[in-house]
Amino acid sequence: MERKKFIQSLLGASAFAAFPYSSYAKDDSSIVQMIQNASRPTTGNLFGFKVDGIEKVRVGIIGLGNRGTTLLEMFKWLVENEDAEIVALSDLETNKVTKAAENLSKWQKLKPKTYAGGKDEWKKLAQQDNIDLLLITTPWELHTPMSIYGMNHGKHVASEVPIAYTLTDCWNLIETAERTKKHCIMLENCCYNEEELFVLNMIENGVFGDLTHSEGAYLHDLRAHMLSTDYYQDQWRLKHHIERDGNFYTTHGLGPISFYMNIGRGDTYSHLTSMSSRELNLSRTAKKMNSNYTEFKCGDMNSTMIKTELGKTILLQFDVHTGRPYSRINKVVGTKAVHDGYPSRLYIDKDELSYWGHKWLNEDEYQSYKTKYQHPLIGKLKSISENFKQGHGGMDFVMIYRLIKCLNLGLPLDINVYDSVMWSAITPLSELSVASKSLSIPFPDFTGGNWQNKEKLEIMRELSTLDNKK
Repeated sequence: MERKKFIQSLLGASAFAAFPYSSYAKDDSSIVQMIQNASRPTTGNLFGFKVDGIEKVRVGIIGLGNRGTTLLEMFKWLVENEDAEIVALSDLETNKVTKAAENLSKWQKLKPKTYAGGKDEWKKLAQQDNIDLLLITTPWELHTPMSIYGMNHGKHVASEVPIAYTLTDCWNLIETAERTKKHCIMLENCCYNEEELFVLNMIENGVFGDLTHSEGAYLHDLRAHMLSTDYYQDQWRLKHHIERDGNFYTTHGLGPISFYMNIGRGDTYSHLTSMSSRELNLSRTAKKMNSNYTEFKCGDMNSTMIKTELGKTILLQFDVHTGRPYSRINKVVGTKAVHDGYPSRLYIDKDELSYWGHKWLNEDEYQSYKTKYQHPLIGKLKSISENFKQGHGGMDFVMIYRLIKCLNLGLPLDINVYDSVMWSAITPLSELSVASKSLSIPFPDFTGGNWQNKEKLEIMRELSTLDNKK
């Protein structure tokens, strides 16, 4: 019955209910059938979805830990420019709400309403009539229920990653967004990093030719943070590693890659296979630190291979146990060029059989491409905001700026509900594959076939702006 509980936890109760234990206990291939049967058609099409412009976006923030506090600071320029206003704050801990409100008072005149001290206080915030956008920065398993509750109460929602926890979560988010006609965006900041936008702009301008392969990752030594009793409330992030095995943090690598490959806009994921290494590093560190938790199910390194419907391949890796320099890899391979990140390097192939290209571009050549193909958004924000380099080197501010400006102007958001769900769904699918000896797992079509429509990436649009309205 442990196996039954595991599969139910990933698919979700509603997707699992119609399948008796006997139907899959004998043969892993029945897991594939379960996923295919768990899929259901969409009831609308939110690609290109937009609402009337909101001159000043009124924001409520749920969760004021490390991430929520950082994102609150990203609003300073937008508040001062009268594009947004923080009208409500909520967290379980009263001291966090109080501190956030004090910091906000340094650059916003309006005093926000505050909610704290109970597990359901956030619902009072979501019910406020004067909120346009909910910003959700809570532990992972709360993202979907909070997003759904917010949309059902008339709010657009922006959730930290991952937005979904199970396949049923994924479908419920899509159904709610399509029914309520509300924006539902996952805040994937790495899509707004200067390097990723530079690479994307080169791809869009044909520098790479036709893409064949890409690699992304979240390789980040988080042992000290996860084992700390202070950094993550009740060590919630560590507990995932005790109970689960797969790729828990897909979107930092996969979000930019999905833009590179036009996923959802002419191509989509077809299937994946995943495997994890043995676990050593986290448990050894936990024992040295005399942690209360010393045994972990999640392997040190998870590697997930994804194939798209058009035959491109993606290698996605996840390791937060191992001491190493941070990397998202950010490798892109095309018929004309190759890029490797960390450090960023570029190779341009010459269309000559006699050319043996075994060297990256030198620094001057690389800088010439970087200057020529700098994404217009980066150049613009460098000139208008002193906050440009705040928040993970600037990408947090770029992300929040772009979200608010699209809402101001009544334009489709760069990341829609289908993007958000597809990037998150890799996690439960990777767990199923790992548990089934790297069985190939089909990827559900969350778009109702609309991925086949070749659309331009929203993030490549240049916005007419209200920056100088004051």
